[in-house]
Amino acid sequence: MKQPMGMEDPAKREASKRRNFTVRINLFFFFTFFLFSVLIVRLAMLQFVEGKELQAEKDKINKANTPIPPIRGNIFDRQSAPIAYTTSTQSLYFRIEQNQPMEEVIALANRLSVIFAEHGRKDDTPLQPAEILKLMDVGYNLDTSKSEHGPSYYSVPRRIKADLTKEEMAYLVEHRDELRWLEITEESIRTYDPQKPVAVQLVGYMRPFSQARDPKSGIAKYREKDKEEEYLDKEYVGYDGIELMYQDELRGKNGSKSYPVNAAHKIIGQVEITPPVKGHNLYLTIDKNVQSITETAITDHLAYLKSPAVRNDRYLGKGQNAVAGYAVAIEVETGKVVAMASMPDYNPSVWATGFKTSAEFQKIQPFINNGTITTAYPNYPSDEMKYHPTSIVYMGSVIKPLSVLIGLQEGLFGVNTLYNDTGSFTYGKDNNAKLSNSDGRAWGPINASKAIQYSSNTFMSAMIGHELHRRKGEKAVDIWDSYMAKFGLGVSTQSGLPKEYEGLSEYKTNTKESIQQRMVFASWGQNEKYTTLQLAQYTATLASRGERLKPLLVDKIETYDGEPVQSFNEKVVLDKTEFPKEYWDSVYKGMEHVGIQGFDNFPYTLARKTGTSTQRVAGGKEIDNAVFIAFAPMDKPKLAVAVVVPEGGFGAYGAAPIARKIFDAYDYYYGLDGVPKKQPAAPAADNAAQARTQTPPVPPASTTQ
Repeated sequence: MKQPMGMEDPAKREASKRRNFTVRINLFFFFTFFLFSVLIVRLAMLQFVEGKELQAEKDKINKANTPIPPIRGNIFDRQSAPIAYTTSTQSLYFRIEQNQPMEEVIALANRLSVIFAEHGRKDDTPLQPAEILKLMDVGYNLDTSKSEHGPSYYSVPRRIKADLTKEEMAYLVEHRDELRWLEITEESIRTYDPQKPVAVQLVGYMRPFSQARDPKSGIAKYREKDKEEEYLDKEYVGYDGIELMYQDELRGKNGSKSYPVNAAHKIIGQVEITPPVKGHNLYLTIDKNVQSITETAITDHLAYLKSPAVRNDRYLGKGQNAVAGYAVAIEVETGKVVAMASMPDYNPSVWATGFKTSAEFQKIQPFINNGTITTAYPNYPSDEMKYHPTSIVYMGSVIKPLSVLIGLQEGLFGVNTLYNDTGSFTYGKDNNAKLSNSDGRAWGPINASKAIQYSSNTFMSAMIGHELHRRKGEKAVDIWDSYMAKFGLGVSTQSGLPKEYEGLSEYKTNTKESIQQRMVFASWGQNEKYTTLQLAQYTATLASRGERLKPLLVDKIETYDGEPVQSFNEKVVLDKTEFPKEYWDSVYKGMEHVGIQGFDNFPYTLARKTGTSTQRVAGGKEIDNAVFIAFAPMDKPKLAVAVVVPEGGFGAYGAAPIARKIFDAYDYYYGLDGVPKKQPAAPAADNAAQARTQTPPVPPASTTQ
């Protein structure tokens, strides 16, 4: 019988309830099992996969690591005489910790001021309490009622004073229990010969990293992310010269201080120190004695040109306005630079001590740049600069040996071809342009060799510049430029020095003049401005009969403790130009007989060329720059020298006497014939070992014949 609607069998209803309950229980256990499985898998991942990463993150939170800059490597000359070396100094640091009472910190600043005044150097101006508080960076001043702001950051200690005296250190150590939150840290400082630093612009200088990475005035490499993370703002880094060029090798690797900190990054425990790795030592190719003699030779000759004794001299008197000089000496067989002088120079120690006023900084500006590789400005008031040349001048007649080689190689004439030198040469569309020899001298019938000997402007113009343009037209510029480059003119020398200038080839850029006129003036050096290093490389290329070598500045690199890292004993050939032997012989013969001053009784055959480069400055005034190149001995060249004296007058008088002293110095210490004219020096290893122990070494005295 069918049940009425709304009426269900109680047994069936009970069975349905049990089934629903069972399903819910099963679902509950399933989801519980699933959640536990997820939890177990996650715990396993945390334990075995992400454990190391999480531990590292924990360490970051619980510890504050501060890098310790390493001891910088030393710079020696090729005989291990010190040039720039590192000495240790002790610096005082202040730690910001949690719950530092403001009154106690201010009291500490006041006490430190008294300690510095009583135990510091007598000639130093003691730090005042307000200055010390500012260095502490605690965020308030002496007026305890004014809290300006909190610290800029917490975990990194602040340097209060560098280069502590022994008396200051002794007092601080003795009272360390009273002077809370202070610690003394050993740091390094760059040191130079206190009597006479040498190769100042070549070695370069250092500045704080905070300035080196400045977006406007800094250096690109220091703005790289890895540098910003590695360096300390107050750490000094290479800013120019060798110091910058070999920054990575000289610096070494960071150590670290590790401070335990709380969640607010305030220091809560003792420091753990990982010592830094010291930087490598560099041994330059320059010789300290030859370098010193070169610098003195320039300075003495500049003074001589200004002396009353030669003021009215027809030749020497033309150099009385000279205020600067530049010289480079390169070994012909190796490409090693023996001397690189940019004078006047300055004492680079001023970078370490800092500048108290902008006037002090401006005072050294004329002497910072290395005038042998880039533009250096003379020491004149700013409103007078436009009336004087920089270190980059026209090369003048020193180009004539190469001009003759180009003319011979291009078939413009032969070694015995005669040209009738009347003392002047006219050219141009209507022969309306005219030039002449120095003093208008007419040499009569001369060949290529005699043209070099007499420095004939007319031969170079008529037989080379004008004739190359007549035959090659517009292609003459490119032909000329290709020869210049093969001898290192108008291209980088590849020295690697920062700021190296490639020179100015006006025969390419001076489009206001006709190509004919540009080539005529280029043929005797009045359309090319190149650096002294370029001229030295060019001279060495002439000496080696066409083999252009890379100028080497570093002999070897060693660890701070004297273990070898890298040596640079092999010459680096950048280019090789082949000319027939008779062409070279013709050029050498002319260079051997060029008239010069200062080489009386020189015991070797000398190939040389003088230059008097004329330059127009503001107001239309023309000035003469002295330029000189030479190599010796001529039969087996050992040393090539280039000297530039802006406003020095004739090259034979304003520059050649400087070169003579460089040759003599090299002959004395190394021998232009391979035999030094002095007794062998004592073993040089002592100097290197002395610098490695951070004791300022005593450099050997310079000696001349």
